[in-house]
Amino acid sequence: MRGVVFDGSRVRVVDDLAVREPGPGEVLVAVAAAGLCHSDLSVVDGTIPFPVPVVLGHEGAGIVEAVGAGVTHVVPGDHVALSTLAPCGTCAECDRGRPTMCRQAIGRPGRPFTRGADPVYQFAANSAFAERTVVKAVQAVRIPEDIPLTSAALIGCAVLTGVGAVLNRARVDRGDSVVVIGAGGVGLNVIQGARLAGALDIVAVDACAAKEAVARRFGATEFLTSADGVRDLLPTGADHVFECVGRVELIRRAVDLLDRRGQAVLLGVPPAAAEASFLVSSLYLDKSILGCRYGSARPQRDIALYAELYRRGRLLLDELVTAVYAVEDFEKARAEAESGRVARAVLTF
Repeated sequence: MRGVVFDGSRVRVVDDLAVREPGPGEVLVAVAAAGLCHSDLSVVDGTIPFPVPVVLGHEGAGIVEAVGAGVTHVVPGDHVALSTLAPCGTCAECDRGRPTMCRQAIGRPGRPFTRGADPVYQFAANSAFAERTVVKAVQAVRIPEDIPLTSAALIGCAVLTGVGAVLNRARVDRGDSVVVIGAGGVGLNVIQGARLAGALDIVAVDACAAKEAVARRFGATEFLTSADGVRDLLPTGADHVFECVGRVELIRRAVDLLDRRGQAVLLGVPPAAAEASFLVSSLYLDKSILGCRYGSARPQRDIALYAELYRRGRLLLDELVTAVYAVEDFEKARAEAESGRVARAVLTF
């Protein structure tokens, strides 16, 4: 079968990939569509260290082909969106409703794929850039069949991360002011998360002026090409600033833009060893810097919720899909994603 494999030096679309059958508590999914996220590119450029060779992709949707023993919540033929989160379901963090903190779900890459006799790693417990993938049952969330799979694919990362950061981690309240630095796939979902939460001022900041129209479509009340103008709009600062780019100087800027009791939420991914600085005295007025893993999501609940919000016209998905490519055109999709002009390029099989 076809898949996108990174061997440590280059990315190739191969056609000799194989995946094992699902074991107990697992699901085999025929992937229909997968979003190309910057996290995939960060594996290629070394920003996210990961063992190789690896099948890339972590934001996908498809149709269940087979289930392992004990799986009852999905059956062959069901449409599913895939989560990258593979929690154990039995530890203290899972029991508290915090599956993103499950230690069994972090840093334990499996190798369900092979090329010839050689095993190949799975990225983010998902590897959606393959015609078929095996995931834990908890990662496959059934969705209504009337949702286009090219749109549903984006729920599993961009939407869960962006909207979840607003609703689950920052807990933005009605009337709050929000600044979003970076209007890419995650940033746009932070914007629409703030809209869903009832934020009054939603200021999008992105160096690409062409993104203004889509940012406003998702809910931005103001658009700036530089954070320098934020204080003109919010003289005392913002209640929440979300950094969605992954640059340390922008992390510092996010902290500097906070009002009293404000929160800076870090969603962008800088290099693993990157360090950021800030004035310690700037935090004494009850300000906070918050990390956020995967939107503090509970995927089985949240994916189903976002799918229903989409069906009711309250959450945007189709507008995130700015280009669709066959998997054989991966390099074209990669160039589009690296250009920064698109929210999400989507690969199809």
